[in-house]
Amino acid sequence: MGKIFFTSDHHFGHENIIKFCNRPFENAREMNEEMIKRWNEKIKPKDEVYHLGDFGLTYKENLATILDQLNGKKYLIVGNHEGAALQNRGKFKWIKEYHELKVKDPDCQNGVQRIILFHYAMRTWRGIGRGNWHLYGHSHGNLPDLDNQLCFDIGVDSHDFYPLSYEEVKAIMEQKNWTSPYGKDRELIK
Repeated sequence: MGKIFFTSDHHFGHENIIKFCNRPFENAREMNEEMIKRWNEKIKPKDEVYHLGDFGLTYKENLATILDQLNGKKYLIVGNHEGAALQNRGKFKWIKEYHELKVKDPDCQNGVQRIILFHYAMRTWRGIGRGNWHLYGHSHGNLPDLDNQLCFDIGVDSHDFYPLSYEEVKAIMEQKNWTSPYGKDRELIK
């Protein structure tokens, strides 16, 4: 088994996203090529990638070609621009609206970190007071991060167009000033 990665909002093939999000690319072809390169720099064929929506805004065949170039086993949380991705269901291990992921981690309570995966940011989620994380996309780095909440925007616009590994996400979460509303010490929740 490989490593676990998270990402969102590639918008492969979407020419207008370049100006909407002030992306540093001349055109969609250049953007696609660079994001494929950065994906494959980090992700190996046996790794698992949880993509939190808006995979691509292009034709079915174009997205199929892109998907074939990307390393890893791909899981998709549906965003608001998934027409081509939904026409390429066979290229994903599964496609869901929402998912609660359990990652084995000996540093966590009961040896498991629970992660709520959804395209949209939520103000509250299952297990928020028990140290469950929430990863989201959609906001393209425009939603201010909350230092006292175990959540953040995993989208490519917030992470130099790279996916983040579980270890990188964990390091970010450990920097937050979160405390359990149940009065338990943070160390006991881990």
